[in-house]
Amino acid sequence: MEYYLGVTDWRWYNYLHKQNPEDVNFWQPGGRTAFRALDVNGPFLFKLKSPYNAIGGIGFFAAQSQLPLSVAWDTFQKRNGFDTLEQFRIAIQHYRNSNERNPTIGCIALTSPIFFKEEDWITIPADWSNSIVQGKKYSTTSEIGLSLWKQLEEVLNRYRLSTSDPYERSEVSEGVSQYGKSVLRKVRLGQGAFRLSVMDAYQKRCAITGEKTLPVLEAAHIRPYSEDGPHQLTNGLLLRSDMHKLFDDGYITVTSELKVEVSTRIREEFQNGREYYQYHGKDLLVLPKPISNRPSSHYLDYHNQYIFRP
Repeated sequence: MEYYLGVTDWRWYNYLHKQNPEDVNFWQPGGRTAFRALDVNGPFLFKLKSPYNAIGGIGFFAAQSQLPLSVAWDTFQKRNGFDTLEQFRIAIQHYRNSNERNPTIGCIALTSPIFFKEEDWITIPADWSNSIVQGKKYSTTSEIGLSLWKQLEEVLNRYRLSTSDPYERSEVSEGVSQYGKSVLRKVRLGQGAFRLSVMDAYQKRCAITGEKTLPVLEAAHIRPYSEDGPHQLTNGLLLRSDMHKLFDDGYITVTSELKVEVSTRIREEFQNGREYYQYHGKDLLVLPKPISNRPSSHYLDYHNQYIFRP
């Protein structure tokens, strides 16, 4: 098994360990390189910088993307590690040595994070170099990697989530991962990780219109979250904000054949809708790859039966 030890901004860590968030944005100020070190649900360990030089927590990789600072803030809000967008901007400007107000940064969504108490911090491995800037991948196939993971398992056993966890309702079936014999984590996407994974899967384009303007693109739940629809990629569509509103209100749907249907009620109720009827009967313009990440017919059927207003 492979896992990643990422160098952590102390202010980020110190802020978020007090919040008990459902997910976090492990941001990278440069925003130039995509993070490809882990598969989805891969363990991502938090390596604290000097003078601490210890492992202080863990999250599970959900998605990555490069986003303008403002969109990263809209997606994760305080789960970026700051109280305000302006504080976030100042920190990024400091790291980049630039006054650019809305730079593109790297975003790594980590879900189900655990921040250890100081007495549970783990010593960094012997082969760790102080010259490492971002992080390093480890594997349990190596002696050092296996030894570190066994130490981590011992700590994680003291932090296992109880069934009363407030986010239990958002558990996704594809997010159950077992690491070793003693640690079972139920990894659930949070709202920010859900949005980031949907944006990445749909190549930052509206599934219906192909719109690319990020500030107006929203991750829509096919089966609403309020009606037990999970934060799950197969329960998501990336839609332009007006399409999202119409989809949620039942004026637009997507069939199990991935075709768009537009309700006649738009014309009947609002004496308008020419913009939207042009999409009626058309295939979705953008779809995720692989096929397993495409909208589930189970959720689409629910939307057609209970939400769409033909």
